[in-house]
Amino acid sequence: MASYKDPSFQERAELARQAKQKALDKLRAKPAVDPAILAERAAARAEREKAEAEARAVRNAERERAREQAKAEKQAAAEAAALAAQAEKPPEMTEAERKAARDARYAARKNRKK
Repeated sequence: MASYKDPSFQERAELARQAKQKALDKLRAKPAVDPAILAERAAARAEREKAEAEARAVRNAERERAREQAKAEKQAAAEAAALAAQAEKPPEMTEAERKAARDARYAARKNRKK
């Protein structure tokens, strides 16, 4: 036996239908948006998008400038390192200079043994 507090399926379906109808009536009662307001909103949105696009372009340009600067600095550092390495390297010795250095080492070794 069903209690008097438990609504039947038909009662619940009727309540759901009434709630749906009430929501539809409320939506239909809402006044239409004025075309002037819509145009104003569209213009504001277009200006906002234009400002965002300009800001994005500025950020991208700054980012690209920073990349180019970093690339130039890296290249300059590599060139400076290459020049420093080349400056530190002794010049190539001629065959006669190598022979003279070898003879000097040999003579020094002979003198140490005596």
